[in-house]
Amino acid sequence: MGFFNDLGKKTTETTSKIAKETKLKMKISENKGKIKELYEDIGTKVYEKYIREENINIKEDLAEQCSKIKELSVEVEEARKEILKLNNKKLCEKCFAQIDKDMQFCPKCGEKQNEEKTVFENAEEKLENAEISLENVKEAEIVKEELEQKNNEQ
Repeated sequence: MGFFNDLGKKTTETTSKIAKETKLKMKISENKGKIKELYEDIGTKVYEKYIREENINIKEDLAEQCSKIKELSVEVEEARKEILKLNNKKLCEKCFAQIDKDMQFCPKCGEKQNEEKTVFENAEEKLENAEISLENVKEAEIVKEELEQKNNEQ
């Protein structure tokens, strides 16, 4: 029975991952469509001002569209990062090729990859580098022990 339970669990995890990835891809596509519409709106406004021989003040006339494009672009990038994370991949720091998260060198360009620290490692490093007053030293030691324990559990 253990085999079938493991198989069912693995199937559920895979299906969940595929559903999350599909949802993220749909969000990316939707946001890219909105960005394209905003670009067209910007172009239309610029052309209309050109035809009427009016001056174009980008900060005033296009600020709303530009800030919306920036916001949507950030959402697209966050969704791309989440898809990479779901697939245990990362982008090469030099050529931006998708590579396995654990690779030390990019197979495409050969660039050495920096090791990504876990959230716990980052928190522990910040705790070690922090200036802690004498009355808070004991509390800091407890926090450090809890971080190490949680890191070992994962």
